[in-house]
Amino acid sequence: MQKWNVLPDDSIIRAAADALASNGIRALIVENGEEAKRKVFELVPEGSEVMAMSSQTNEAIGTYAFIDESGKYSPIKKKFAAMDPKTQQQAMNAMGAAPAYAIGSVHAVTKDGHVMIASATGSQLPAYAYAAMNVIWVVGAQKIVQDMDEGLKRIYEYCLPLEDARAKKAYGYGSGVNKILIINKEVKPGRLTMVIVKEVLGF
Repeated sequence: MQKWNVLPDDSIIRAAADALASNGIRALIVENGEEAKRKVFELVPEGSEVMAMSSQTNEAIGTYAFIDESGKYSPIKKKFAAMDPKTQQQAMNAMGAAPAYAIGSVHAVTKDGHVMIASATGSQLPAYAYAAMNVIWVVGAQKIVQDMDEGLKRIYEYCLPLEDARAKKAYGYGSGVNKILIINKEVKPGRLTMVIVKEVLGF
């Protein structure tokens, strides 16, 4: 499992960033988590509606705490807290699927610029694939892989066991790779941004 948690050389990070850009995904390279957090909030205007997707990376660097506590943004999950899933689930789904800004992470990035995201429920996938006006992913560079075959191995061999253990501790039940989104190219300029961090972050 350790092979999936090793930072690549700078040349590989730059090559992946260039490949992402050629596929319509803006890629920004930063040195550490603190710089990544600053970069996110340079990209998100104050007052914006923000959906914080499940992401250990963003939890670790404090992105989500700042969204919730700064008073500078409109967090969708805070709106969820005031809604009743029994009677308002459809409205909650729509809000989460089509925010102005979706912030999260991914599970694998190939050297030729393809993005892979696994999910147990699929809740973050509509926003990433199409519906969010802007998507910002913060991604530890250890997630760069050779190709999609390696990406799938990373998801199943590395990400799933860690997420399964986390889910059992947090929710009392395990996780699963029930849905996988692969983004090969983005057709809307500027919609997708990936902040690649030269640190091991998330899984």
